[in-house]
Amino acid sequence: MAKTVIGVVALLVLMIEGFQADTGTTKNLQEIVIGRCYNYIRTINPSIGRNDCNDIWLRFLDAFLGKDPCDVPVRDYDQLFSTVQQTIPCNKVLLWSKTRDIVQSYSAVTHRFMTLDDTFIGYLFNALTWCGEKSKRELDYNSCPDWSTCENQPVASFWKKASEYFAESACGDVTVMLNGSIYNAFSNTSMLRSVEVQHLDPRKVNQVDIMVINSLRGPIRESCNSGSIVELIQILKHQGFRWTCTDNDKSLIILQCVRDPNHPSCKICNNSMRC
Repeated sequence: MAKTVIGVVALLVLMIEGFQADTGTTKNLQEIVIGRCYNYIRTINPSIGRNDCNDIWLRFLDAFLGKDPCDVPVRDYDQLFSTVQQTIPCNKVLLWSKTRDIVQSYSAVTHRFMTLDDTFIGYLFNALTWCGEKSKRELDYNSCPDWSTCENQPVASFWKKASEYFAESACGDVTVMLNGSIYNAFSNTSMLRSVEVQHLDPRKVNQVDIMVINSLRGPIRESCNSGSIVELIQILKHQGFRWTCTDNDKSLIILQCVRDPNHPSCKICNNSMRC
């Protein structure tokens, strides 16, 4: 019994230590960011123009090091974003909410769109965590506050700034993809509603094309004519944008059928190559 108790305690300690490590700054953050930087400018998008990876890293640190990790407002990243050089092509911007998997597949297959994750700045910091400590010029690898615990959390503020930058850069036609299989697809708390839609410039954007996709297995909760998506359309109208809205575009159904070819909705595609 004693050995069993000791074993359980040891396991709990390891689990707690592992959890604590995961809540702090991502290990080897500098190597990851600078490595991604060179990969992007040398292989992914060599035409991006001149960018100094070391300078970008330093401007990034300046935004939050030495500050309370719950007091890093969006404006503190201004210098970082002014350092990064990238022109976002017109007619390429794809905004989304609660549709990450299908958006990534759609963007990769069609090569017609660019998401925030595809941009230079988004690629650099995607899926990373960071914070510092007040009055210390050091990264905190032990514990960072969760997004929900404070408004000006450093990672949250970064992505708000990135979303502003991406939306403000949009020109021509903009595409928005939403999940019609959930309630409140255009949520008040989403970056799409709280930041991106508010920063689209009607002087630069010709039209906003909304695509609503439902999971093959359902349910159908919202559509172009129901739920929060109607609120999005009203906001776009109020801001002076032209818009379109499509439910379950065929290309998005085909993408889902690649993952779930035996679903009844995909049989027509399998038998006749037409959907």
